Amino acid sequence: MKLNFKQYSDDGEPLIILHGLFGSLSNWGAQSRQLATDFSVYGLDLRNHGGSPHSDDMNYTVMAEDVIEFMDAHGIERCHLLGHSMGGKTAMQAALSAPKRIDRLVVADIAPVHYRGQHDSILDGLDAIDLSSIMSRNEADKILAEYVPDELVRQFLLTNLVRSKEDDFSWRINLPVLKQNYDRLREAPASEGVFEGPTLFVKGALSNYIQEKHRDAILARFPNAKTKVIMHTGHWLHAEKPQTFYRIVHGFLKPGSEAESED
Repeated sequence: MKLNFKQYSDDGEPLIILHGLFGSLSNWGAQSRQLATDFSVYGLDLRNHGGSPHSDDMNYTVMAEDVIEFMDAHGIERCHLLGHSMGGKTAMQAALSAPKRIDRLVVADIAPVHYRGQHDSILDGLDAIDLSSIMSRNEADKILAEYVPDELVRQFLLTNLVRSKEDDFSWRINLPVLKQNYDRLREAPASEGVFEGPTLFVKGALSNYIQEKHRDAILARFPNAKTKVIMHTGHWLHAEKPQTFYRIVHGFLKPGSEAESED
């Protein structure tokens, strides 16, 4: 699949950045631009998200294949890979499936484990919005508020609501397929392989996505993994503490300049 992408620079070692569920490469624009001072940064829209094509197939195997296909198409033999949440699992899958193609792996606030459903209310809320009847984004927000009380989360979700020249609303995300395949997105990476390259898991201290009980699962597949914790942050750690996140990632990707996370 030919993914939509944005290249932020062409100097330095290649770094590919993958967004999370309901997101797009634009969510990582600030981090991408900052990292582009030292790396050749590519932001990708994963399938069924952003400007990338829609497909009925939605699992970590095919999404990882999309990433490797992108690398092949752009002459990238090896790269650093950074992924958040769903993008983190996709990055893990790519590293496990094609370990010789990945130099260093950064996984932001997700573990290689199966999770219980945490987005059911979001999916129900998005599905409750009748695109044929709403007249404004505010109307959509009022409907979504019955399912998602957090205003910032709603603002993020509604970035996927786009309006045509004819004033018709549509979703950029492939909502029916995401809902149909949500159970697949909660699964652990499918590969039974091992990625022995340097790996960094970055955890938000207030988030429950990476827990001590996940340690064995992480080390079984990523034996050279270490973890950094960013205090006073949740799942959206790169947005909540952008400079701390940048310093940690930059330090890991550029050995010798590693910054410590905040206490």
